[in-house]
Amino acid sequence: MSRWFRIGGTERGQPRYSSHHLPMPRAAVNSLAAPFSLPGHLIRNAGARKAWTDATPPATMRAQLREGASMTSSKDDIFAGLRKIDTPTITNVVATYPKNPLCLGLYNPWTENWYTDTSIRCLYPDMGPVVGHAVTCIYGLPDPNYSGRLSFMDVIDALDAMPKPTILVIQQKWPPELMAKAGLAGEIMVTSMMSVGCIGLLSNGPSRDVDAIRKLGFQLLLGGVTAGHGEMAVQAVNVPVSVGGMDVAPGELIHMDENGAVKFPADRATQVLQNAETMLAGEAEQLARLRAAKTAAEVRAAGSAYSAKPKA
Repeated sequence: MSRWFRIGGTERGQPRYSSHHLPMPRAAVNSLAAPFSLPGHLIRNAGARKAWTDATPPATMRAQLREGASMTSSKDDIFAGLRKIDTPTITNVVATYPKNPLCLGLYNPWTENWYTDTSIRCLYPDMGPVVGHAVTCIYGLPDPNYSGRLSFMDVIDALDAMPKPTILVIQQKWPPELMAKAGLAGEIMVTSMMSVGCIGLLSNGPSRDVDAIRKLGFQLLLGGVTAGHGEMAVQAVNVPVSVGGMDVAPGELIHMDENGAVKFPADRATQVLQNAETMLAGEAEQLARLRAAKTAAEVRAAGSAYSAKPKA
């Protein structure tokens, strides 16, 4: 069985992975002095390439390369499928209808904080759904007792280390009188984030440069918009956060569109996609019956896509 290994690290000790996440023999991993990437089928690090070649029979090597390519393709297909589905349907499958067999029941829908509330606004509703792995951070006023420990580059490092694509989730912590005035992320920050595979930002506070960012194809779900800010600082990176009524841990998947955002564990992505597609097919059948209905009895006979099947 292939195994996955952490290799190298960032300046601050955060784990970093191969850009293609291919399984490798332990001997090759141990020979690395720095992170590497696998463009096509070549390892740029010569020592790693020789160690991998020496330690791996050709048939095994070919199988591992095929497996890695297949896993990448499969993940791309899953994410492409999730981007075709609206966020409310994703919530339906994740937890909204626990009595429906298609609902995974990942959270108690009322007691757990797994989707955003009305305090969050989608700035680019025409963009459609986006999905990515959550990278989290906390911003607030500079603390003289914590000065210089973290910076925006630590956020960039965390985005770079996380499987792609990513969505940055920023919990903004300001005094009440500043909460609506901190236009945190602008065009420069967003462009920097996009360089390392980030496709969207979710935050409980405001940001700015919305016209410039609109042209970048980068989604923003925010607490508002404002033109300026004062001095600010990163307080934590990749810690649990709470944004717009939703608790988020690093690595969870975030699916978001003009309706808001929902989270779910990354290892449930395939089930979420399959069940959502099945649920949408059921909704389509119900809507066809409802559109053909002319009486209350026919509406009742159309049944529900969320619970019991319609009676014959």
